[in-house]
Amino acid sequence: MRILVSGSTGFLGTALIEALERDHHEVAGLVRPETAQGKAGGSSKQIVSWDPVSGKFDAAAAEGADALIHLAGASIAGGRWNAARKNLLRTSRIDATRHLIGALSKLQRPPRVIVGASAIGYYGSRGDEILTETSAPGNDFLSGACREWEAETARGTEFGARVVSLRFGIILAAHGGALPQMMMPIKMGVGGRLGTGRQWMSWLALEEAVRIIQFALAKNELAGPVNTVTPNPVQNAEFTRVLARALHRPALFPAPAFALRLALGEMADALLLVSQKVAPAKLVSSGYNFLHAELEDVLKLALRKNPSSSAGK
Repeated sequence: MRILVSGSTGFLGTALIEALERDHHEVAGLVRPETAQGKAGGSSKQIVSWDPVSGKFDAAAAEGADALIHLAGASIAGGRWNAARKNLLRTSRIDATRHLIGALSKLQRPPRVIVGASAIGYYGSRGDEILTETSAPGNDFLSGACREWEAETARGTEFGARVVSLRFGIILAAHGGALPQMMMPIKMGVGGRLGTGRQWMSWLALEEAVRIIQFALAKNELAGPVNTVTPNPVQNAEFTRVLARALHRPALFPAPAFALRLALGEMADALLLVSQKVAPAKLVSSGYNFLHAELEDVLKLALRKNPSSSAGK
């Protein structure tokens, strides 16, 4: 297949492109015009110039693509959530997706498959409730952003594309994403559970995330929202214990909820204290076989692949 990838230089996009090219797909990264002379990510040499702010798009370079994998969006943990940051989180997802899907709709032959990123933030904080793809959305900032993001991606059905919105949980790898920040206080000997520690964390390994994207590309019966997590969510206290054990460090110093809110504001509730017990119902019913379903195995493997990340133990 010829596949367009947005967010191609990011944590997930880089790993994805490497996997797609190993499978002999032809990959073109969507990159801003000012970086169009460089690589798009992985070993990809093809690029398609796209400016998600202005909406400028190199339609000629995109023509003939079979699929789009749309991962672009500013990091939700990239800064305190003031008004400007929240606006960036929305525009980098919702407005950018609207521009991109609109541009693709004008191609002579638009992609027949669109696999777009979303997040389990769609559900909001739901305590011990088991959340499947049919569960109602939440009512906080991230929930609203995810709803609109998925709606813009779904506009690809208007030109006949099969659209899949992957609601990603926490993607775990020692070299990027959330895990290095989670490891830091534990490695320093000052880590512990967050708040009560009873909040559910739904997760998957980076390698699993890549495999699920590939599965979504190939599985013609799969469409709509798909919970992209393992079948084994854990509560924060258990996650902390398993991570500390993998790092051979103690985890004796819990972080009170009030202190997290004081330090991080709204972001503390949305990212650290939120409880989301998410089930990958569609993946299981579609026949997907999980490669890494046990948290302890995933963390040990991640640290073996990146031994420097456990330095100081």
